[in-house]
Amino acid sequence: MSNLTTWLLAARPKTLWASIAPVLMGTAMAFADGKAHWLSAAAALLGSMLIQVGTNFANDYFDYLHGADTHERLGPTRATQAGLVKPETMKKAFLLTFALAFAIGMYLVWRGGWPVFALGMLSILFGVLYTGGPYPLGYNGLGDIFVLIFFGPVAVGGTYYVQALEINSIVILAGLAPGLISVALLTVNNLRDIHTDRKTGKRTLAVRFGANFARLEYLFCILLACLLPIALTILKGGNYYSIITIGVLLFALPAIRIVFRESGSPLLNRVLADTGKMLLIYSIIFSIGWII
Repeated sequence: MSNLTTWLLAARPKTLWASIAPVLMGTAMAFADGKAHWLSAAAALLGSMLIQVGTNFANDYFDYLHGADTHERLGPTRATQAGLVKPETMKKAFLLTFALAFAIGMYLVWRGGWPVFALGMLSILFGVLYTGGPYPLGYNGLGDIFVLIFFGPVAVGGTYYVQALEINSIVILAGLAPGLISVALLTVNNLRDIHTDRKTGKRTLAVRFGANFARLEYLFCILLACLLPIALTILKGGNYYSIITIGVLLFALPAIRIVFRESGSPLLNRVLADTGKMLLIYSIIFSIGWII
């Protein structure tokens, strides 16, 4: 395996839609309000992607240290566990990636002030604490809350704020949608790994409450995200074309069927990829509908 292929594997590009989608939505909402700022949007997009890649590298490293990635793993190969990257090299990689995100974020801090600095630093901190530190969030059933907040209202609201230099409740509420679908992504991941996670002491919500809970969590997240634009248009009194986002439910039906049939199965890798695509499709449809 080439070095480039190895690092692409470790970056987990299929998950990057979770960092791209909220930036698209925040930018679309800023544009609809006549407050788009394209350089800030580009910096927010690049910074968001770097933070997620850094988090993925950190997960690769810390999961190796915790022994969570075993030969029974059903998901994509983890570079450190497979011996493709030395642990110390992976540690340097996630520190460098977060440093690049910090450097890009300095422009956004210059533009938006201390609130942007605080959000950026918290995003990086929790990216490490997700699987690192004395009380890893992902190992104690708190990963879902982190994902909902930081891939949802924080990402959408932060993107809007660095462009408009103000924020409102509609934007924050809209941010729940990509956050919820990102939680659905995590839920599929946890449902797939439920048996190996239980063996290695990783107490995700799927492990704590069982496969049926995870299935209902997935369904709830998708349904609520698709219905959310209805509430937004009622509260805003406009932007009614965004309601067509509910059509994403049709795309979600095959994935929902598999989720309710399988657990601890490699078939859920396909659902994981499809849910990532669903998130991208949702953000594009919502963004177009919100603007027109």
